[in-house]
Amino acid sequence: MQPKSDRPTMDASSPSSSWQWWVSGLLLLATMLNYMDRQTLANLSVRISDEFGLNKEQYGNIEFVFGVSFAMGSLFFGILADRISVRLLYPGVLIGWSAAGMLTGFTDDYNSLLACRGLLGFFEAGHWPCALIVTQRILSSGERVMGNSVLQSGASLGAILTPLLIRWMVGDQVEEGVWRMPFFVVGSLGLVWMGLWFLLIPPGSLDPNRNETAAMDPSVTLVQEHPMQWIGEFVRNPRFWALAAMVISINTAWQIIRAWLPMFLQKGRGYSEAASLYFNSAYYIATDVGCIWAGAMGLWLVHRGWNSRQSKIFVFGICGCLAALTNVAAILPQSWLLLFVLLLVGAGTLGLFPCYYSFTQELSTVHMGKVTGLLSAIGWLASSPMQKLFGRLADQLGSFDRGLMVVGWLPIIGLLVFLLLWGKRED
Repeated sequence: MQPKSDRPTMDASSPSSSWQWWVSGLLLLATMLNYMDRQTLANLSVRISDEFGLNKEQYGNIEFVFGVSFAMGSLFFGILADRISVRLLYPGVLIGWSAAGMLTGFTDDYNSLLACRGLLGFFEAGHWPCALIVTQRILSSGERVMGNSVLQSGASLGAILTPLLIRWMVGDQVEEGVWRMPFFVVGSLGLVWMGLWFLLIPPGSLDPNRNETAAMDPSVTLVQEHPMQWIGEFVRNPRFWALAAMVISINTAWQIIRAWLPMFLQKGRGYSEAASLYFNSAYYIATDVGCIWAGAMGLWLVHRGWNSRQSKIFVFGICGCLAALTNVAAILPQSWLLLFVLLLVGAGTLGLFPCYYSFTQELSTVHMGKVTGLLSAIGWLASSPMQKLFGRLADQLGSFDRGLMVVGWLPIIGLLVFLLLWGKRED
């Protein structure tokens, strides 16, 4: 691929036009590890809940603690990512969450599980501001939806591999504690990624060129770099609140389905653990297809003459309609049709994220880490209590169906609020 005119100028140590896509592939692997550490608990939730004697609301509390910690980490690492080298910060946060994942394998009660989940959420949050700073600095505006799709698709890859790894390691064993080994194995993979990172990223290659910021991407709105002024600039900007509505809606939908799908299949529809694990892999294959489709469709529409804003809104709308199919899944019994509908839901819910990320990259260049961290914190603080409420509702009704129906409509609602606040200016 030939460099485009609006692609950021790279350091002399990384002149190859293919280098950007190799880095994007490494970001995919980081997202993969992020989700492998996160999804190990979800895939083993029935075993761990039974061994620790947890009800559904307590499991919801574990996801709630994860989300609140993720929000705190988003703010902390978002600010930090704009102040220190991403080349050094990124591997640091990855090793942090890998260690928290490994510690989960040593937990022996509800409280220690809560603590480890909190540490995991805090460090995992650092992945997103770091990764989005990287894609913003190495890719042009027109390439970013595709680049962000590659980045986000790692979530699917990790979620595909995790249940297969667990099934291979745990199988049909029923002894207490057999679930611990996957946490140790998945957590140790972070060391491999760190080595690849320092091999591929030479010093200085990700440093911003402040003098060329406006020239490299004229669609970006610059925010004056004065201490703490960035907060006021964002709060007064309607586009910031448009993005806040969008991230609350898509994060709530994605995270609830991610956390509860294995339990929904086993407790709600009577599937075996093995069937649930195998379907989880298929589900995240579908999410990966949806994510890559979203990026490819956005890129194709731009090449067909659509402007960036139109293409992203169109793709987001299609994916939002697919997410709303949870309303169909909620009324279907155990069947192949149920599984097919859930695959469509998965494709839609992950396909929403590349569009959102691309919009955030148009809000600020200088404060990319801060805006990403602040929006992520808002999204997690709003969505995390929903995990607890979802579990409480399931306990009270003896069913996951009602909550699942509500969750599916959230992305469409978020899009409508976004359109009201973002404005009509062409990007």
